[in-house]
Amino acid sequence: MSDPLFMEDNLDRSPRVLAPGAVWIPDWLTLAQQSWIVARFHEWRDGPVPIRSAKVRGHEMSVQTVCLGWHWRPYAYSRDAVDVNGNRVLDFPDWMVRLGRRALVRATGDPAAGDDYTPDTALVNFYDADARMGMHQDKDERSLAPVVSLSIGDTCTFRFGNTRTRNKPYQDIALQSGDLFVFGGESRLSYHGVTRMHPATAPKDCGLQHGRINITMRVTGLTD
Repeated sequence: MSDPLFMEDNLDRSPRVLAPGAVWIPDWLTLAQQSWIVARFHEWRDGPVPIRSAKVRGHEMSVQTVCLGWHWRPYAYSRDAVDVNGNRVLDFPDWMVRLGRRALVRATGDPAAGDDYTPDTALVNFYDADARMGMHQDKDERSLAPVVSLSIGDTCTFRFGNTRTRNKPYQDIALQSGDLFVFGGESRLSYHGVTRMHPATAPKDCGLQHGRINITMRVTGLTD
């Protein structure tokens, strides 16, 4: 079959290193954890800065974003959502710091990997059935600490590329609900994106009836 969900590589749900520093851990979050995080997402999306589609070079993204810790707009961070309503974004939650540290330990196998990791912002993206994310680098941060990415809800086709170009070589994988993806080190500035959503693939008890939530934790390297 040609559908990415049924590509031979995606039938193997074992942890995988896609490139140095880039690790995919399927089924890392339990359904109970996913449902709890979805409940938090519904709290975040209603304010004080509501979820919105950012504009990149004048074009509105198909993905909707709500931020924690620092407000992201293309190419810059600020404490206040100057491009939305001017309100200060919600604080970055302590539980997410702990979760990010656990993610690094799991991805690396090093019990000390998370000791110095203190993410201070999260971009929480919501994808509906038609949303996409073009190939891009996460380079608005001053820090090159790893990015920790969590997926909840519908499956997506995630494309992970190289650090030099948006084009090949790249790998396509099916990120499913509960999956963890970490990229740091040599892969921290790799191009990546979402080429397709697969509606009606979310597990029944994940807390999300449709669409996909993607949480990406980062270290901005910024101070007040």
